[in-house]
Amino acid sequence: MKKIAMILGIFTLVGVGLVVSGVGGDLFFKAFLAYGKPAGVFNPDDAVAAPDYGLEKNWAALPTKQDPADLVPTGIEVLPQGSHPVDVFFIHPTGFLSAGSWTSPMDSESGTEENTRWMMANQASAFNGCCNIYSPRYREANIFSYFGSLEERDKLLGFAYRDVKRAFEYYLEHENRGKPFIIAGHSQGSHHAQRLIREEIDSSDLHQRMVAAYLIGSIIIPVPPSLFSAMNHITPCQSAEDLHCVVAWDTMPEGALALERPEPSLCTNPLSWQVNQQLAEANLNEGAVAPTGVLNESFGSKEDRSNNQTFDALNGPVKAATWAQCKDGTLFVSNNPGEGFKADAMGTYHGIDYALFYMNIHNNSKLRASRFLGGQVFAGQ
Repeated sequence: MKKIAMILGIFTLVGVGLVVSGVGGDLFFKAFLAYGKPAGVFNPDDAVAAPDYGLEKNWAALPTKQDPADLVPTGIEVLPQGSHPVDVFFIHPTGFLSAGSWTSPMDSESGTEENTRWMMANQASAFNGCCNIYSPRYREANIFSYFGSLEERDKLLGFAYRDVKRAFEYYLEHENRGKPFIIAGHSQGSHHAQRLIREEIDSSDLHQRMVAAYLIGSIIIPVPPSLFSAMNHITPCQSAEDLHCVVAWDTMPEGALALERPEPSLCTNPLSWQVNQQLAEANLNEGAVAPTGVLNESFGSKEDRSNNQTFDALNGPVKAATWAQCKDGTLFVSNNPGEGFKADAMGTYHGIDYALFYMNIHNNSKLRASRFLGGQVFAGQ
């Protein structure tokens, strides 16, 4: 039973329940929902109070405080946080798996919040070479919001998005001071980022200051052509140096099936930064960084308990860890990229979308920022 619960916990955390198909898959999925989803229907009145973004505690990462997003891989040099001419607004993915409520109660001592710190260390930190990192804590939607009706999902994600939007507005008014910025996220964070870009950035002068957006791991809600047709200024990036544009990918091991989606999805190859189906060789991989720490599996009725982890160091980059190739909107890579890079229980690489291409993201964000600023050189370039 413990092993089954562990597998289910991993399954929910990476958010791949909707890829299960067939009769056996349907039965598994129903059992999966019955085992762990919160009781009843979502009522916004039951949620905890909205976070005040004037308080430091409601930010997972800020350039003015020490946090796991400050980390850099062994051997990599960066300028101190707060000294960069560009910011990144990073929206973290889902770490809330508990059956206790439909949205995170934002308990700073919980396993959910420890998951957020894991995300700062292993994902947001990739932008530490170019940018001052701002990442809000928010009343994220429970992982089970993705497995009900579209109406329920949209209601829950819409509620969580309100926090993200308020955090972004606070950041612009009190922290940004007119600087260019990058938008970045993973999974649920990338879903919120799509809406933020469409509704708040493309439709205003902010699109002129958005260097680029990294909408990675949008596994269930794709980054579709319809997103770009609804915008006037923001387009898919077509090269490593394009500006005011979006990159996106979801990673699967070689031999797996392409992800099934309700719409086609943008697939950017992070080794070439092009949108095509050509294979990019492993020698273009500038360094995968195996994640540090472990994600909490506080699944369903399990107590949302922290493991008291500290995130104080990252592993060194592993060059040429894998090749990469987009096929039918999914990014495929080697099924054996090395120690520390494992598939999840459903056979996807969703949990290591950042890790496999960590240094490519790190270096590309510096390159785009440099080009935006007219050639300014960043540490390590």
